[in-house]
Amino acid sequence: MGAVMAVEEPASATEEHWAFPPEAGWTFDQAQELDLPFKWELVDGNIVVRGRAKVWHSWVRDELRDVLKQARTNPYVVSGEQCVMLDEQNVRVPDLIVYDPEGLTLVQAEYVPIANVALAVEVVSLGSRATDRITKPVQYAQAKVPYYWRVELERDEQIAVHEYWLNSDTLSYFPAPSHPVHRRELATDLPFPVKIDLAELTRF
Repeated sequence: MGAVMAVEEPASATEEHWAFPPEAGWTFDQAQELDLPFKWELVDGNIVVRGRAKVWHSWVRDELRDVLKQARTNPYVVSGEQCVMLDEQNVRVPDLIVYDPEGLTLVQAEYVPIANVALAVEVVSLGSRATDRITKPVQYAQAKVPYYWRVELERDEQIAVHEYWLNSDTLSYFPAPSHPVHRRELATDLPFPVKIDLAELTRF
């Protein structure tokens, strides 16, 4: 029998084999070397393709971003689709984040450290239901993000915002006590006071 040749693991990700990481998984720096033709996230060292958003999803995300920017108080900054690093092998791209830029050189920064994030917002689409309802909130809570909003388009094509607060003892989210689900209007004081006419978000 001929000798079996060992397959050498790649040292860095390339366009040809990005879907086949080495045993230890890709790091953010390795993934950044790629020029991939799609948007991506990094989950446990695996490059995950981000789906294409429908028009309503982008509209609602952008409207929420604009309202949050108008309402924000110092030191917070509002950003859409910004890389957030949980660790070197887990990088998420929330639809929106509210974060404290202290310690960041914004001109050079490639991501926002998860420790700076005060609020993560995900707008749920058909292809992201399990991720936005289960996987991401678990990750954000474990990383101690104080607040999480899950935005859903309901059957009547109106928006509902599920507001969650962090239990710092269990590192898990629980529904905001006085307003777990917002319909028609979102009113909250955390992470800063804001009121949003949710009905306006779907008047395309």
